[in-house]
Order: sequence, then structure tokens, then C-alpha cells
Amino acid sequence: MFDFKKEYKEFYLPKNKPEIVQIPKANYIAVRGKGDPNEEEGVYQQAIGVLYAIAYTLKMSHKSDYKIEGFFEYVVPPLEGFWWQENIKGVDYTDKASFCWISVIRLPDFVQKEDFIWAVETATKKKIDCSIAEFLSIEEGLCVQMMHVGAFDEEPATVARMDAFLLENGYTNDMNALRLHHEIYLSDARKVSAGQRKTVIRHPIKKNGTK
Repeated sequence: MFDFKKEYKEFYLPKNKPEIVQIPKANYIAVRGKGDPNEEEGVYQQAIGVLYAIAYTLKMSHKSDYKIEGFFEYVVPPLEGFWWQENIKGVDYTDKASFCWISVIRLPDFVQKEDFIWAVETATKKKIDCSIAEFLSIEEGLCVQMMHVGAFDEEPATVARMDAFLLENGYTNDMNALRLHHEIYLSDARKVSAGQRKTVIRHPIKKNGTK
């Protein structure tokens, strides 16, 4: 069965040291929101429910009357998130209520917009209202990434290593309204202790001297 993490190790399983990668365009199920991701039954938790409802409807579509052209069986990719805070440079981990986010799950390339629409309608009929989800295409381009092992609040130390690496190698961060702090969650937070969680941290960058 096709597993994105195994087939695209360079994107999902980086080493625990910074590395430069070129990320191609990919399509995602996406839900946008704002607020503390740790809030019990909050908007972020609800968004994750929507993402997985659609993701599994698509994954199991071959067992329904709806057929997707080019379909092959696959493992649902990991949950990911793009994060920012308005009017704040960098990240203020002490003010989680101000987090803005786009929570996403990657789609296989064979899933087209019409297939996504079908999945939203089907999941809504069977499970929960999924109308807040969107079909989103993102091309991240040139990035630095690194595996972070530990609690989310310990991410600044990993980010500092990434920033030092950029400085040493002639790159600079290029985060803006379109290019965002990106996290890929390889551990189930419900089953793995905070100190053992694996999270890919990815930042958009540019070569010094380029616009």
C-alpha cells in the first residue's frame, strides 16, 4: 500500500539536523481557523475531525459506487499545519489564543476537485458538517526543514538551529503572508508523550541576494 512517508522520505522523514529541500506543488484538504489548538473541543479540534472525515471518505471510496480515476490504495498522510500570528514576528508560544492556522492533510495526486467535492458531501451526510473544508494547492518551493523531537513549546530551540544553519550557508527566512511556518505531525499526540513527539518543522527560505 502506498505510504507517503516512505515514498517521499525527503519530505516527511528529515534528519535531526537542518537541511535544504525543494518542495513541489501538492493538493490538500484544508480548514482555516484561529485559536488555541489545545482547547478541548475547540475550533482546531473540530477542524481535525473534518479533515479526517473527508480523508477517510476518499481513502475508502473504492468500496462505494463512486469511482476515482487512477485510484490506488494508500495510507492517509499525516496531519500538517501552517501557522502564524498577526502582527507578531516569529512565534509567541505564550499566546496560543492568537494562533492563526491552516490545518491540512495531503491528497494523492489522483484526487481532483470534483472528487473532493463528492467526499465533502458524502462525509457530511454520514458524519459531520464538512462544508468548511477547501481544496487547497500549495507550492512551498525552497525551504529548510528539520525533525523536532519533543514538546511543541520546545520548538524555539530547533528553530534556532535552523536559523543558524541558514546564516552559515547564505540563506535567509522568507516567511510572509503566503509562505508560512509549517509543521508535519508524525506522532499521535494522544498516544505519545510530549517529550517523544516527532514533528517536522519547515520554513520557507531564499538565497541571500535574491528577491
